Amino acid sequence: MSDASAPRKLNRDTNQALGIGQYAIDFLREGAPSATVLERTSLFFTDAVLCGASALALCTNAPTLLRQEALRYPNKKGVTVFGSTRKVAPEKAIVANCAAVREWDSNGTNFGYRPALGHTAGEFGHNDFYAVPVAAAQLAGEGGDMALRGMVCLDEIRGRLAEVFSLKTYKIDHVVHGAIASAAVYGAMLGASADEIESAIGMFVAHAIPWRAIRAGKQLSDSKGASAAISTEFAILCMQRSMRGFMGPRDIFRNPESMFRQFVKTGGESPFDLQLSMGGDDFAVMGMHFKLGLYEHQSAGALQGMIDLVQKHPEIAQKPQAIKRILITAYEPAFGIIGDPAKRDPKTRQSADHSMVYIVGTLLRKAAERVAKKGATALGAGNDDVWKTLMLGPHDYDPDAIKNAQTRALMAKMDFQHGGAEYDRRYPEGIPTSLKVEMEGGASFDSGLVMFPSGHARNTTADLKGILDAKFQLLGKLAVDKPKRLAKNLLAVGEMGKRDLASIHNFDIIDRGPFE
Repeated sequence: MSDASAPRKLNRDTNQALGIGQYAIDFLREGAPSATVLERTSLFFTDAVLCGASALALCTNAPTLLRQEALRYPNKKGVTVFGSTRKVAPEKAIVANCAAVREWDSNGTNFGYRPALGHTAGEFGHNDFYAVPVAAAQLAGEGGDMALRGMVCLDEIRGRLAEVFSLKTYKIDHVVHGAIASAAVYGAMLGASADEIESAIGMFVAHAIPWRAIRAGKQLSDSKGASAAISTEFAILCMQRSMRGFMGPRDIFRNPESMFRQFVKTGGESPFDLQLSMGGDDFAVMGMHFKLGLYEHQSAGALQGMIDLVQKHPEIAQKPQAIKRILITAYEPAFGIIGDPAKRDPKTRQSADHSMVYIVGTLLRKAAERVAKKGATALGAGNDDVWKTLMLGPHDYDPDAIKNAQTRALMAKMDFQHGGAEYDRRYPEGIPTSLKVEMEGGASFDSGLVMFPSGHARNTTADLKGILDAKFQLLGKLAVDKPKRLAKNLLAVGEMGKRDLASIHNFDIIDRGPFE
């Protein structure tokens, strides 16, 4: 008799698209993730919704536009968007909610790393897709338990794909893995067969592969933040069509003309083996990382290094004018992504939050301003307090902040260099980064190598829940009148009954006026 909780192994010489479909169906029926996995997933979910609600409160462009678009597609049998009880077409709610979640680039992140199996492709990914299982559960008349299980399943599929196939290597956008997972989970939650899910995955891969062109250029656009949303919208349409009888290409991972086989030449098999968990603690979500504020996650090591330094050497924040040079050393791909020379002079939020020198400069400027105003002890006692005190929020990327003269002066003192093979080999296990601050007069301060900053899945020293609570309040108070109540409700998603889940988006979003 087979063990239902044993991992599902989808070998490269099998039809993995069909296998993913069957896995999603079986997991939702009999998967047994531990309480720890469910709790961590609910934290990522709460983080995601508060990111989205605050982006809408500040009237950011793409989320506002897509939410308005969704509300023009009423559907009595549909689902809801953030801040509304009006039912709309599910694919429109999903694209709107996913875009809102991703707008700040502040929700969860994965780096595709599972060394125990040799699955270390290191593809990026983000916890952008929870709108899919919430919508599917609402459509199916299910409660929060099923929605939360759908979230675990979706993160498992996209997270494990990120471990075995590096899309960025071939200039393909990382949202492909999430869109594949979205089609599978949406279909499985609504009663699709494995064959129908396979068809939808094949249709998406054949028709809608997004390139990383949306992430290139001197100043980034709405397409960067909405990439996951737009790809997922199409994945959901593919699943809907498959369930109505449309037949997409079969066996897409082994298809010799598909994206996967074009970039990796094989003897007819898929480029990778895949293993998906069914029970216990070993789920992909347990290796995903939290952003403790608004910043590109590749900068987390540098932020931790600066936080460590201002605690050990308070003169850095007390006398920023005496700083001669700040040297940041990091790995690829951090150096290439947030060290692009064009990012030294960001003019939009989307570029500023992908600029290493802007992110670190803003944190240091905030530390200096607080110390100047409230004294040397104003940053708090210890790592957790400093993270909470200096946490980067939306207004740290508004037009006035981007032009701030003190931030720009600090940025001008920064050099960002690639650490070479010694740093590169340590990624994606960690975020290998170091900072050196040289002062006028000869003093020099070195952070040492930072591998697992606060928020990283392998960090064991930070009070993660405490810092996240501060983040939830920072974002929540921008969005709603009672942020603590909303955060508490979202954290309890797994305990919601059918009616509660149906009204999960029933909160009034404050209109704070245009952000930009």
